[in-house]
This record gives sequence, C-alpha cells and structure tokens, in this order.
Amino acid sequence: MNKYEEIANELRRRISEGEYAEGEILPDQIELAKEFNVSRMTLKKAIDMIAMEGLIFKKRGVGTFVLKSSLWNNGDSKIDDYNGLTEQFGYRRIESKKINFDIVFPDEKLQTLLMVGASDPVYHVQRLRIIDDKPYILEDSYFVASLITQLKAEHLEGSIYGYIRDELGLKIGGAYRKIHADTANELDIQELNCDIHTPVLEVEQVVYLDNGTPFEYSTSRNRFDTRSYTITDIVGNH
Repeated sequence: MNKYEEIANELRRRISEGEYAEGEILPDQIELAKEFNVSRMTLKKAIDMIAMEGLIFKKRGVGTFVLKSSLWNNGDSKIDDYNGLTEQFGYRRIESKKINFDIVFPDEKLQTLLMVGASDPVYHVQRLRIIDDKPYILEDSYFVASLITQLKAEHLEGSIYGYIRDELGLKIGGAYRKIHADTANELDIQELNCDIHTPVLEVEQVVYLDNGTPFEYSTSRNRFDTRSYTITDIVGNH
C-alpha cells in the first residue's frame, strides 16, 4: 500500500469516528504533512483521494471541510483493497462465525484457477463475517495449503490476511475480481437474513502473491443493501 493510501485510510477513520466532525475544517496540509512525516505532494494525493470520494470539500482560501453527507458509505469497500475486513473496519466490532473448515483436494476448476494439481490439498473455509452484531458477508474460500501453511480454526476468528502477512511473512500482490448480481441461495437465506427475492452481490476472486503465484480462490456474498464497492482513480501527479 502506498503511503498516501495509508494516510487516506487514517483520515477516513478519523472522519468515521467523529475525530473530525461534520462541518469542521481539517488541519492544514502543512500540519498534516508534518504529522505523517511526508511531503506536501504525498499528503495532497491523500486529500485528493478522499475529496473525490465526497468525504471532504476544499474551498480555496478557506480550508478543507468535512462534509455533512458523503458519497462514501460505511458499508463500502474499495474494489482494489487486499487487506481484508479486519483492517478496513477495524474501528467497528467484527466477529466471524465458522461454517466449514476442512482440507480438500481441488476439482478441475480449482486446479486451473490456483495452478495446482489434483493431489495438492487446499484449505476450504466458509465463514460468516458479522459487523456490529449484524450479518455482513458470507465468505467461501480455498487456500493453497502448501503456501498458506498451518492454517488453523483459530485464524478464522480473526484476519486470515493478517495471518498471511504478519505470521507467514507473505506479500499480497493483487487480485482478479469479478462482481455480479445473483439470487439468494439457501445459505444466504439462512445466514444473511435474505428471502428468495432478495438480490445478492457476489465477488469472485483469485488472489496472488507478489511473485504472481495464486494462493486463494474465493467468493464473497452479501445482501444488495449491505455492501457496495468503490474505486478511486488518481491520474498523474498533482
């Protein structure tokens, strides 16, 4: 993650938690650049990013204000974020309900997506992520066991990506993601408070290490009114 993205995440947190109240003027950029120990240009990229999301408004000659309403929603996720829910929503209460955890041998589809053989074991993880006591997202994931070693049930209770980064020392390089709408299935109805008529958003993804090796294939499903996805594109230098 780039430094300006880290700063943008911290500014989003402060706004979300009310440290910077609606209608308040943010500290000036010189002060913030000193706080984060970065150049004015790096700080400006972070400010530009959250301004494009509608969190703040810059008024020339006056300052930068926190908006009373925003394009950014607490249920939104950045489509190019690879840090997982725990890091994204760490300021909220996050729980995980284990639905399934075992080791299986991959079918032909998984073999192709994860570049493994039929005899290479993969961890199969199904869990419900709960935020502030409300069902949020159903995750159905397969991890290459030879890469994501010693995965245990206790890791499912927290951040699996945190385990991958912090304990295994692996770096996540990126992901291919496909997003589409679907109708609710039996598990959605059971875990996400859906009925058969509730639209569901599904994100299908293959996630890669920084050397290009795929280590995870997963689908994430949520109610249409629970989570959406955003992308902010900063073009060129400012």
